[in-house]
Amino acid sequence: MLLDVTKIEAFYGASQALFGVDLSVAEGEAVALMGRNGMGKTTTIRAICNLNPPRSGAVKIGGTDTKGRRPHHVAKLGIGLVPEGRRCFPNLTVHENLVAAARPGPWTLERVNELFPRLEERHAQMARSLSGGEQQMLAIGRALMTNPRLLILDEATEGLAPVIRQDIWKAIRRLKAEGLSILVVDKTLSELLPVADRCVILENGRSAWSGRPADLTTELQDRYLGV
Repeated sequence: MLLDVTKIEAFYGASQALFGVDLSVAEGEAVALMGRNGMGKTTTIRAICNLNPPRSGAVKIGGTDTKGRRPHHVAKLGIGLVPEGRRCFPNLTVHENLVAAARPGPWTLERVNELFPRLEERHAQMARSLSGGEQQMLAIGRALMTNPRLLILDEATEGLAPVIRQDIWKAIRRLKAEGLSILVVDKTLSELLPVADRCVILENGRSAWSGRPADLTTELQDRYLGV
């Protein structure tokens, strides 16, 4: 198993946010992490990356326990994170953002530019001058340049124009088809479910349901995902 999360608990100060979350991603698998707002999806991602280390339970990446490792050491185990809100380096150019954390592997500057031609067109622009959609492309490209074994996308299409959302989903479908392992959080079920091999739903910081997209009935969607 590429990613194996077992019964993790996480806190913000004295407030507990995760209560024994279980999650796994196999090589070449795409897993959708789902749930209403505030149910623990981003906290789970932060725990996986040791940005908010679990107080109990275990996170293993390729069989390696991440306990006690700094976030950048976890990233070197093969995690490429596209965080919620994009968080590009605003005072660096597009090119500088892409090469800042690049590691050797199949994902090169040329391949990223081919995936997102807009980035090549704007290679000399400061990241802060890009549109929200272009910044999201840059965040994904930057993560791919680390040549990850697992790409984690936290709300990659949130707040973007419909045309840009379609460009992002097209790229995600391509990455999935090429065999990259993906853990993705998104609210657009019509785009998310066809990409996912499995779904994991969180409710109040707990693993509430997991299964194939085909088994996610309307009743389950209303129970766990409805407003």
